Amino acid sequence: MPEMRNKYVSRFLRSIGLAWAGDYSRFQLMRIRNRKLNRIFRSQQPDVILPPDYTLYESFQMDYGKYFIGGKEDAEELIALVKPYCNLVTGCILDWGCGPARLIRHFTALLGNQNEYYGTDYNPTTIAWCKANFPNIHFALNSIHPPLSYPENYFDLIYGISIFTHLSEENHLLWANELKRCLKPKGIIYVTTHGSAFLERLTPDEQVIYKKGNIVSRTKVKEGHRMFAAFQPPSFMKNVFEKSGLAVIKHIPGVKVNKDYIQQDIWLLKEKL
Repeated sequence: MPEMRNKYVSRFLRSIGLAWAGDYSRFQLMRIRNRKLNRIFRSQQPDVILPPDYTLYESFQMDYGKYFIGGKEDAEELIALVKPYCNLVTGCILDWGCGPARLIRHFTALLGNQNEYYGTDYNPTTIAWCKANFPNIHFALNSIHPPLSYPENYFDLIYGISIFTHLSEENHLLWANELKRCLKPKGIIYVTTHGSAFLERLTPDEQVIYKKGNIVSRTKVKEGHRMFAAFQPPSFMKNVFEKSGLAVIKHIPGVKVNKDYIQQDIWLLKEKL
């Protein structure tokens, strides 16, 4: 089965230190496969600002339409989910791990100019591109480890799409603590994780670890990179949030949509009273 074979190919490449090289080869393959589709997108929407191809692939997929149109749709869904819980009228909003601004670039059009918009990422090339192209958003570079450069109690909304999914076990608690530090007392945190819907993508020994309630980490590559993967049982994440003083407002488990796409778990969090 291709899916099972891919699990072990990935493990082998990590074991010999060639995970990045294998992933870069995949980038070139996806670039070729999507060339026609991306050319059509450019011809239909020539005014859309797009990041360099590898910057796009490294943070998402090699698909211009999914980046731009899908990014707007994901921003709309996120806003609809958090709107009942936080200030989105005159608030401060942070995209933690913003990548090439796939979501945050749409927020001004969706919510207006009365909010302040921020984006932060550990990749200097990505942040330089964001700063050059979206001057109405405040972008900043951060390390793979906390802290962020913002004061305490600053943001009404902090969201991180597939960020915990590329962090070490140690950094889960460190970053949960840091996000809480930057959150206003009535603010909301929205994050996603690799939940139980991803079990089928784990090897049998990884599944044993996961089912015991422990995080599964695929390392031997730079932390934060797309090839550094973490899979988090809900009980593990609840423990992290509990220790950091965050309360779970809502947990939406992900589901398998089709053979190529599995939704991540969504977590809505607030400061524990």
